[in-house]
Amino acid sequence: MAAASIVSWNYLPKPQLQRRPNNSSLISSKQPHNAIPPNRFSPIAQISSPITTQRSQFKFSQPGTRRTHSNRINSLKSAGSDSSITSNILQTVLGVVHLVVSLGIILAMDKYLKQAFVSAAIKFPSALFGMFCIFTVLVVLDVTVPAAANGLMNFFQPALLFIQRWLPLFYVPSLVILPLAVQDIPAASGAKICLILVGGWLASLAVAGYSAIAVRKMVKTEMIAAEPMAKPSPFSSLELAAWSVLSVGSFAAALKYPELLGTNARTCLPFLLGSTVIGYIVGSGLPSGLKKVFHPIICCALAADLAAFAFGYFSKSGFYPILGYYLTKVSSNPGAGDILMGFLGSVILSFAFSMFKQRKLVKRHAAEIFTSITIATLFSLYSTAFMGRLVGLEPTLTISILPRCITVALALSIVSLFEGANSSLTAAAVVLTGLIGANFVQAVLDKLKFDDPIARGIATASSAHGLGTAALSAKEPEALPFCAIAYGLTGIFGSLFCSVPLVRQSLLAIVG
Repeated sequence: MAAASIVSWNYLPKPQLQRRPNNSSLISSKQPHNAIPPNRFSPIAQISSPITTQRSQFKFSQPGTRRTHSNRINSLKSAGSDSSITSNILQTVLGVVHLVVSLGIILAMDKYLKQAFVSAAIKFPSALFGMFCIFTVLVVLDVTVPAAANGLMNFFQPALLFIQRWLPLFYVPSLVILPLAVQDIPAASGAKICLILVGGWLASLAVAGYSAIAVRKMVKTEMIAAEPMAKPSPFSSLELAAWSVLSVGSFAAALKYPELLGTNARTCLPFLLGSTVIGYIVGSGLPSGLKKVFHPIICCALAADLAAFAFGYFSKSGFYPILGYYLTKVSSNPGAGDILMGFLGSVILSFAFSMFKQRKLVKRHAAEIFTSITIATLFSLYSTAFMGRLVGLEPTLTISILPRCITVALALSIVSLFEGANSSLTAAAVVLTGLIGANFVQAVLDKLKFDDPIARGIATASSAHGLGTAALSAKEPEALPFCAIAYGLTGIFGSLFCSVPLVRQSLLAIVG
């Protein structure tokens, strides 16, 4: 019986053994305290021994199990964290590649168009032609294959956000070298020119805005909301630190080795470019109340001029030579300004996407857009000629500032139609007009109660071209499509009007 008991109890299934301790405890608890312990070879001993062992194993296996389970969870979390980091890095790399490819295509398109227009001896700005071509292609695709049009918009979105983020920088070089452009103009003439530019800007803005509103009331077009426009990300402290390190390091290197990169202009390029970018980042972070009277573009230009002055002082080469290195206009020996202005064509091309984004609104308000821009363009040309005659400004100087409300590239083409014009003064007048607009456009628009984006966009671009557009669109992206249209059409209409001999002769007759 004993052997049979041992065999039977030792081979009981484990679930039954797990339930046995309750019975054994009852049996043992009924024994007196002074009872002799059972023989270890007895059935009771054979029963209790495996039970005790199982109980002890059960008790000591739980912490280990918990630790193993915890380790597994930690390992899973670690693997998940690693995969998340890897995924983020991969997304960042793909985002950078997407930006480089999309922006590179726009830059290459601009370069190709420029070369083609130069080869064909066409004086019309190639970027404006490209802008309307892109817009036409997008419209045709939208009618025939809408998915393709949306795909193109999505593909170029990173490049468009990049251009929108840095837009004001691309118009700054002409402002940075302004001291070079005006150094030979007498002070009295300079004061008259400033009076014409300030008064003319305000008058052109009011005429364009009120014309748009008046035409809308005549055609009774109801205003609808514009499509929401994506906003670029704000600047980070890491970006500011990186550009600061680059500027300081390259400044010191240029002082010690003036021709480290082959020429003075290329050697000065890194710290002059870095100082320009730093000025823009710092200016963008100023309080909104201060930015209304001290636009980031001013801070940007001042930072670049201060860097040029400091380098000219410590290197004993002077301020004006360093400004000459900033914008050389020589492709084989570029300066910081040449790099920035190299994006101007791509900026104009990018306007096509903004126009397409708001195509329904543009079509709906075509009457007020084209009418107001035509009126504003003619007004700016003839009012400038009349004001120059009124204040007694020299005729050559008045002719030079006639296209004050037209972007630099087209303004230079317009004054080339007149004899004796000073192209450097033309560029300076255009930049000053844009600076005035960039600095005060929002406050004046609010005072004149121009509330809708159409009137605000047309009034801004018709009076202050690219700089005004950059300043307004940075805070009001919904006005960018109308700024782009007015920006392009003002230049086109101005070029067309001045190419007509009768218009040129009438302007010269007013100037005297």
